[in-house]
Amino acid sequence: MNNNVAVPREKLEWSLFGLRLGVFIVLVMWTLDKFFNPEHVAVIFKAFYSISGLSSGISYLLGGLQLILVLSFLIGFQKRWVTLIILVMHFASTFVSFGRYMDPWGPSNLLFFAAWPMLAAIFMLYFFREFDKKLSLEN
Repeated sequence: MNNNVAVPREKLEWSLFGLRLGVFIVLVMWTLDKFFNPEHVAVIFKAFYSISGLSSGISYLLGGLQLILVLSFLIGFQKRWVTLIILVMHFASTFVSFGRYMDPWGPSNLLFFAAWPMLAAIFMLYFFREFDKKLSLEN
């Protein structure tokens, strides 16, 4: 087996773009949830972060800030910082759900395991950010 196989740069760049686009799709849906279903956001904040009474206005504010962040992520703006912020946010949301992993066959808990490959994808995007050049502002 040849361990010195170089991945063609073009393939690597398109692969990283695919990861960035896939992660963006999930993030933008979570962001839109803050606008279209602020009651759901209030339930999530109460259940996972022990923050109760989240108003629709706060949900919209958080959604607006998150929308700026995820659009910046999609276009490759300030990759070092934006991807790091997204990595930290997703890391926190993955670990705040830790109890769900202890009961994987409980109601809807199996879906929480999708957080792990997404966390790995965001880590890869952060780690290889200098190669993530396709359709990116930072080349």
